[in-house]
Amino acid sequence: MIQFPKDFVWGTATSSYQIEGATKEDGRGESIWDRFCKLPGKVRNGENGDVACNHYHLYESDVKLMKSLNIQSYRFSVAWTRIFPKCTEKPNQKGLDFYKRLVDCLLENKISPFLTLNHWDLPQELQDKGGWTNRDVTDYFTEYASYLFQELGDVVHKWGTHNEPMVVSYKGYSSGVSAPGYTDFRLHLKASHHLMLAHGKAVKAFREVGPENGEIGITLNIDPTYPADNTIESENAARIKDGFQNRWFLDPVLKGYYPKDMLELYKQFTDFDYIEEGDLTKIFQPMDFLGLNYYSIATVKQGTAGEFGFLGVEQVKTGRPETFMGWEIEPKGLYDTLLRFKQDYGDIPVYITENGAAYDDKVEEDGSIQDEDRRIYVEDHLKATKKAIDDGANVKGYYLWSLMDNFEWRYGYSKRFGIVHVDYETQKRTPKKTAYWYKQVIEDNGIKEE
Repeated sequence: MIQFPKDFVWGTATSSYQIEGATKEDGRGESIWDRFCKLPGKVRNGENGDVACNHYHLYESDVKLMKSLNIQSYRFSVAWTRIFPKCTEKPNQKGLDFYKRLVDCLLENKISPFLTLNHWDLPQELQDKGGWTNRDVTDYFTEYASYLFQELGDVVHKWGTHNEPMVVSYKGYSSGVSAPGYTDFRLHLKASHHLMLAHGKAVKAFREVGPENGEIGITLNIDPTYPADNTIESENAARIKDGFQNRWFLDPVLKGYYPKDMLELYKQFTDFDYIEEGDLTKIFQPMDFLGLNYYSIATVKQGTAGEFGFLGVEQVKTGRPETFMGWEIEPKGLYDTLLRFKQDYGDIPVYITENGAAYDDKVEEDGSIQDEDRRIYVEDHLKATKKAIDDGANVKGYYLWSLMDNFEWRYGYSKRFGIVHVDYETQKRTPKKTAYWYKQVIEDNGIKEE
């Protein structure tokens, strides 16, 4: 038996737009993803989150399902537009009431809530003002966060500010594959700074109005980056890609500054006139934990081909097995990342806030889903996590992505990450083989070795 620490937290995760549906009910306002899904060619088959998994109406049965699988903690996000449909007007009580009901249901079933404030679905009204490229949005975010701290702080004790700000800024403002769909790298840099600033302001507000026994952090998606060979050119490419993806977000929140080499590199794109005196101090707020979303690695060499060619970096495949997303599978990358956190950023507690895999699941004739590839993926990454803990990493918990199949952003409903299968026509939930295996892992607080 591979045994985990006795206080290790076992959870699962979702996000509001991907599962809730009910996009036009009870006063909810329009989000950037509502708008983005209507743009021709942006989302597979023009699909959207209007219904998704109908969690808004089925949350009670979904919570009972989690309880049946021994889930100890549930990481979910709040739809900002349910709380402030019009960001210049008063809060929407019906939107707040939904999350109060959800949290009460979780607590009744002895499942600890972990609330994320921003999982990509910015109010469209704020996007019309420039979105994350507008510094004023950091104040709107702080107001929204402070309201939830006051209204839910007595029952929710674990909070996250942003989920994957790198995706919000880069894929939303530079590569254009996520909402709002812009394609200007300068906008990415500006948006990323304002996202970090909003995080810092929200953490400060949490210390002022949040629960005394509450914890707050941020969730970053980290791709450990390796050179394709031993040449100086490839090592330099790996340093740049690591700076772009990882250090640009890790350093300001955990060290209080942006990496100097990236500031120098980015001078060709921007003059940083939006970084005001004192901003880094505001960003660098003491956090209670760091959230890590880990799925895959990056292997790079010097080059101008591909997505990152404008930075002189070319990402290459290594021949490793891949998930249905085309992401290479490498559990050692998770181990390396967890040890890197301790070495480079100190002993901050870490929660693996997302880890999982999409596969082309098949429903068998008996109705079961034998997703052995996913089960192996999760087991191997849990083993890497335990090895990292044994070697000194301060890992406090693991949240499997995702509780259920859902709307997978630009891929629509074509990618299934869930440990619970969703029939989108009937909304029937069916736990997969991985779900039952994970239930046993939680019960044993460890992995039985064959």
